[in-house]
Amino acid sequence: MEFDPLNRLVIISNRVSAPTGSHSGSQGGLAVALTSALREYKGIWFGWSGEQTEEYSGQITFARNEGVTTATVDLEEQDVEEYYNGYANRTLWPLFHYRVDLAEYEREFAGGYQRVNVRFAETVRPLIEEGDAVWIQDYHMFPLGEELRKLGLKNRIGFFLHIPWPPRRLLSILPEAEALVRTMFAYDVIGFHTEEWLSSFVDYACHELGAILDGDTLRLGERHVKVMAVPIGIDAEEFAGLATSTRGRLAFRQMRDSAVGRDMIVGVDRLDYSKGLEERFLGYERFLTEHPEERKEVFLLQIAPPSRATVGSYQRIRTSLEGIAGRINGAYSDIDWTPIRYVNQGYPRDVLAGIYRAAKIGLVTPLRDGMNLVAKEYVAAQNPEDPGVLILSRFAGAACQLTDAVLINPYSAEEMADAIMLALRMPREERIERWQKMMAVINREDIGWWRRTFTEALMQVPLPETEPA
Repeated sequence: MEFDPLNRLVIISNRVSAPTGSHSGSQGGLAVALTSALREYKGIWFGWSGEQTEEYSGQITFARNEGVTTATVDLEEQDVEEYYNGYANRTLWPLFHYRVDLAEYEREFAGGYQRVNVRFAETVRPLIEEGDAVWIQDYHMFPLGEELRKLGLKNRIGFFLHIPWPPRRLLSILPEAEALVRTMFAYDVIGFHTEEWLSSFVDYACHELGAILDGDTLRLGERHVKVMAVPIGIDAEEFAGLATSTRGRLAFRQMRDSAVGRDMIVGVDRLDYSKGLEERFLGYERFLTEHPEERKEVFLLQIAPPSRATVGSYQRIRTSLEGIAGRINGAYSDIDWTPIRYVNQGYPRDVLAGIYRAAKIGLVTPLRDGMNLVAKEYVAAQNPEDPGVLILSRFAGAACQLTDAVLINPYSAEEMADAIMLALRMPREERIERWQKMMAVINREDIGWWRRTFTEALMQVPLPETEPA
């Protein structure tokens, strides 16, 4: 089923990323996907501007870029501290990524999270017209659907979670777990990247709340919600084109020239403890220790742009990584070779595509990840005649699709070292065969397929009958 031309799509997310107008922008994978959705359907993208104001007023700033209308609001400093830095990133994020040791539980955080979701609901409600479909994104806004229902919204509302959903016993650590999950029944459709995350959600809802699963529908009292696993993809054709674009080719040549005949291993990750960067460095060090003959034949380029710099756990991970990289370089470097190039900045997508294409190995080893689009981008950027090898964590959502990658346990330095050696020695014929199988999946289940699969499921939800005047 396609959207009726009269229907609009209203997307709501924590941050709004306006289209850059060129492929050289540094928009993340989700931002690119949502931008594509709004280009295809009329509608708006609502969320936080990223800016602060002394007092929340609900004033909306509208903009239109590249055919996409955005509507943003500023938040108070207290909102940012409690809702964003607090509950979202110091409570939910670590817990949902299985880092119970890093999760912080403060009533002020939970209160701020709820307050901001109420404010978002009250502000966006007048923008939603009859017949619009509302698509809410990610863990920052679990209760937003319920708040919109309280304001009388009868429209179809969908929710997509872009991070893992933790097992029942783990989620039960969250003081507000039961209330949070109950709010999810305000949605008509809930999407997850993998069957594992979906099953964890269903398990909690059934065992802790008494919900009943009927096919792909969860029922709790009078409410029922369709649950589905729909892994997000990329625009594979576009990203492959970026690798051979002018700036992509320039980045490729620059990396090949700087490699001086050595094989490059590349990692590109936001600076976050869930990405397994410390474990990656230690696994690479294990490789250097066990294979001294290979030391000057390879180097690791780790690109790790910082994020959430005001959160203490992120400051600690940066300090730790700098220390590990410095120690490894100090122990193994020679006058003409450095084992790790560690860079704390981001790069435009076309430049990254060229870097991926130049790398013999893509090292994608998160400890836990909802999906991980870097894995898919690395594959898409490869030369079909001489592709590199993807080494992928079993605990990334992408591992469910990219089964022909070299799959590893990122906690095992030995497995990582063995995988690097395997990838370096892998025959060209095997590299091509693995690449072709992964590329077929990436092309088939691309960003358009993800978007269509979810939105079509949402539009099939019957609307409540309107009462006669």
